[in-house]
Amino acid sequence: KTRSDTVKKKKMDLKKLQSRINLQFESEDLLKEALTHRSYVNENPSWPFKNNERLEFLGDAVLELVITEELFKHLPKKEEGELTMHRAALVNAKMLGKIARNIGLDEEVLVSKGETKEILNGNGETILADGIEALIGALYLDGGYDAAQKFIRTFILQELDSVIKAGVKDAKSLIQEMVQSEHGFTPTYRVIEESGPAHQKVFKVGLYVGEELRSSGTGNSKQNAELVAAEKLVSKLKAKSII
Repeated sequence: KTRSDTVKKKKMDLKKLQSRINLQFESEDLLKEALTHRSYVNENPSWPFKNNERLEFLGDAVLELVITEELFKHLPKKEEGELTMHRAALVNAKMLGKIARNIGLDEEVLVSKGETKEILNGNGETILADGIEALIGALYLDGGYDAAQKFIRTFILQELDSVIKAGVKDAKSLIQEMVQSEHGFTPTYRVIEESGPAHQKVFKVGLYVGEELRSSGTGNSKQNAELVAAEKLVSKLKAKSII
């Protein structure tokens, strides 16, 4: 084992992290894997655990399901577009990075020397967000849905009130600003499909950047369908930390 392995392992404080999240792992090996970033394995090939990307993949799905279920239950008057926006605001890299720091995951995650400096300098949000998702995946495997749900409710859904109070900029305006800034022209909206009787029309509208269909939405008016399409695209961009 290399010296850097030894030094880094001494810094890991799994008991402290478990105490902070008020959840205990049956398998601490799962927790170690959740905290192992690819860059650390590359620098320390003797480290006996895999990187956390598979757990991140699982945790991402669990996180989206729990958040969706909770928003659906607790915000019965909200429409799909607004629920989508709230979910995006709760699961984007900026929010998850903030939560990672709140629980001290930034102190325990195993990364390369270069990435360590980035995190210490207040950056590395994507790595920290991935670590949160990997932690959720590990919790799901170790303690089942209830353990993962408890963590998400306690540390992520507590941010919902602030997300709602902050509000969201009109999605159409936001997309227009982004497209104009990046491409020098405005996005367009085109009706893809109309259905229903004349007095109860349902419109499906596509949001195009140039000739590329980037999103679509349905509504009882063209304006509502356009807004849903814009909101869906905003949520995708937020999830990728582009916004």
